[in-house]
Amino acid sequence: MKSLPKSQILRFTEKAIHLARRAVSRYSSKFSKHRYTLPQHVVLLCLKVRKNTTYRGLLDELIEMPRIRHALGLAELPTPSTLCKAFNRLDMAVWRAILTLSATLLPTSGVVGVDASGFDRSHASKHYTKRAELTIQQLKVTLLVDTKVNAILDLHVTTTRKHDSQIAPSLIKRNPEDIGILLGDKGYDDQKIRQLARQHEVRPLIKHREFTSLHKAWNARLDADLYGQRSQSEAVNSTLKRKYGAFVRSRRWWKQFRELTIACLIHNVDRSL
Repeated sequence: MKSLPKSQILRFTEKAIHLARRAVSRYSSKFSKHRYTLPQHVVLLCLKVRKNTTYRGLLDELIEMPRIRHALGLAELPTPSTLCKAFNRLDMAVWRAILTLSATLLPTSGVVGVDASGFDRSHASKHYTKRAELTIQQLKVTLLVDTKVNAILDLHVTTTRKHDSQIAPSLIKRNPEDIGILLGDKGYDDQKIRQLARQHEVRPLIKHREFTSLHKAWNARLDADLYGQRSQSEAVNSTLKRKYGAFVRSRRWWKQFRELTIACLIHNVDRSL
């Protein structure tokens, strides 16, 4: 019998487990029961977000997916509570490391756009929201996107009204090797950002706010074709919001940062398939 071709979800699983094995240790502790590895937990959590399902729903589907279980090396499936505890245990730094590795799957160009967008926060429980006195309505998500292949290099998430010009410096400092040209709209018009970029040998291509005729002249001299590539970062923001915006629903706001990072990681791996 002719063997079946690999499905997209199987290819995604194989690439994701390869990245996870490079980013995290095999077990979280020497006292671990050694029934499941951290890379297995990482990929199962990615599959949960990718399929936009629950822990129980994912494990129910995996019963009928022997090739996926084989790719993960799972002889048996964990319980939903095991995956929930794994999500709580894995820090944001782990997901950032895997996100950085996922960008290496794509042939990036160094022309990078920075853009921010708001993600609505859908609370899991109105009663919990009222009892915990949560007032967070939106998350501000800033993405650093390579415009050639739409790879997400980094992200910044905040619940505050922090201005774009206050967010960009941290993204530049974390990713100087991946940025050759930085594209930004007028929200990032700040001489401190331009100076910081040049210090890291990054060419800033940021429009000026037009207060004088000199500012208009500076904007007119920008390379229009190159600056026009900034729209790719807006397209990635829109795609991410459309696919995973409804998934941002954790009760605790800091867990939503991890969920969005997982969504960015999935986006990169899917782009490489």
